[in-house]
Order: sequence, then structure tokens, then C-alpha cells
Amino acid sequence: MHRDLPPLTWLRAFEAAARTLSFTNAASELHITQAAVSKHVKSLEQHLRQPLFIRRPRGLDLSKTGAAYLPKVQDALERLAIGTREVFGQRKTSALTVRCAVSFGVNWLAPRLTGFLDRYPHKTVRILSSVWNDAFDSDDFDLDIQYGSGNWPGFNSHRLTWEAITPICAPHLPDRSALNTPADLRHHRLLHVLGYHEGWGVWLKAAGAHGVDAGSGLHLDTSLTAFELAAQGAGVALGRSSLVEHAVASGRLIAPFGLKVPIDEAFYLVQPAGSSTHSDAPLFVDWLLSATHKPVWQTNDLAIALTEK
Repeated sequence: MHRDLPPLTWLRAFEAAARTLSFTNAASELHITQAAVSKHVKSLEQHLRQPLFIRRPRGLDLSKTGAAYLPKVQDALERLAIGTREVFGQRKTSALTVRCAVSFGVNWLAPRLTGFLDRYPHKTVRILSSVWNDAFDSDDFDLDIQYGSGNWPGFNSHRLTWEAITPICAPHLPDRSALNTPADLRHHRLLHVLGYHEGWGVWLKAAGAHGVDAGSGLHLDTSLTAFELAAQGAGVALGRSSLVEHAVASGRLIAPFGLKVPIDEAFYLVQPAGSSTHSDAPLFVDWLLSATHKPVWQTNDLAIALTEK
């Protein structure tokens, strides 16, 4: 991919020698021999087909090419060092890293996260987005928010949402007048989100819309894409209550039918059982659970369907 990019060892040797104007000092800084520095620099010069140093009996001087090349190399090495520190440096002792589905992060977590940041202004949190429920990796993140049934062997899970599904669409569909009853959905494109087990088939059955093909339409890998297409009038999405509350409240999307069907799946906070965690993890877990409210219609844990009045 980068055929003209010299090996990093050559560049580091050149940078240290050019900065100190000494192969000996560069070798001491890089913890290698003076001969190794000289060999790396010579290999770089041969690769570039240009002399980078003027070798004198009592020292080194940069050639015009070397002087022009040095700031470029220093800038590249510094950018690489900064990027490495940002991604990998001291993760366990600095930022608390939380992974969650991108749709949940945007629609549920982001509107609430300022509550944690205001309460703990000196804490650093890093949010990583995911699309699918990949396996937990303690080297990459401390806490995970996943969608499912709550059963993850070897992990503690805390329920964050209680979901009900209902169709959502743009306030003004191209053929809005035809969407008066659930059966009218057969005239509209259904938007599906991959990975959800309880979807259009569950809602259509509860609505008694047996003439609508539950598998027809467009299949997408994130709710964000489905909601955006729905808002643009490209179809009707199936909204989960935790993900669509803000869009519906703002009027960007509407729920054309009153029927909400509670489902078993939900978003859960997941963390390894019996293992050490980031020191800030308990604070974040306590705050997150305090920001979670069980709907009145689920306080008795009965799966009932609601009709909005």
C-alpha cells in the first residue's frame, strides 16, 4: 500500500542522528549500537537514492536533502506517537471505555451522558460504537451495552430499557392518506433492522394485519439508517421505544398507529463477573442505572399491548 514508505527503524535512526548530529548519541538514545544506526541511515539513503548527511572527520552535517526531509519525518513520528497514545496509551488507568451499539449511543446514551459528565467533571469517558454484538474484549473496553435477552454466561448484566415496538414514519408520507389502518402497510415499504429477533412479524400479528408480508421491504444494519430513511419518506420503520422517543417528541417522526407491543429483548449493561474493572466503572454503572426508569406499563412484568389514547 505504501511502497515508497521506508521502514520505521530507518526513519527513527535518521531522526535521532539528524537531531543530535551524531551516530553515537543517536545510538545511546535508541539503545542500539552506533554501527546499527550507521547501517540504518545508510540503508535509508540507498532507498531514497539521496545522501542525507555530509560525513566529516569530526562529525556530521545534514545535506540539503536531509535538512528538508528532517521536519517531515519528525512530524510523521510525532503524529504516530500521539495517535498511539490516544488509542492504546494507559487505557486502564485513564479513560473509562464503554462500548455500545451506535443507535443506542446516539438516541439513548448521548442525551443522558451530560448528567454523568456534570456530576463527575474530572472523569474521562471514551465511547466506542459497534453495530453487531461482538464478543466482550477486556483489552478494548471496560463496560459493554448490548441488545438481547439478558443472558450472557460469565457476565453480570443490568437491564437498561423496557422496549415496546410500533411503526414510525415521516409526518408527511408521499401517500400518507392511505396509512390509516395496519392493513394499509401492505402499500408501503417496510424498513427492517438486522439482528433484532422481535420485529415486524411480532407487531403485525398483534395488530391483526395478516395481509401484510412481514419480510418485504428494505433490510438495514442499524436503526439510525432505518430512522433516517423513514424520516425522508422512504418507508415505514419499526421503532423501539428507547430509540425513537426523541425523534417522535420532536415531530421528526410520528407513530401513525396507537398500538405498542411490548417485547422481551432490551438493552443491557454488561460487565465481566468476578474480575477487576476500571476504578471508575462502579460510578458509571450506578449513574447509568439511576438514569434508567422502568415504564409504568411494565412494573408488573406483564407483556401487554398498549393503545395510546
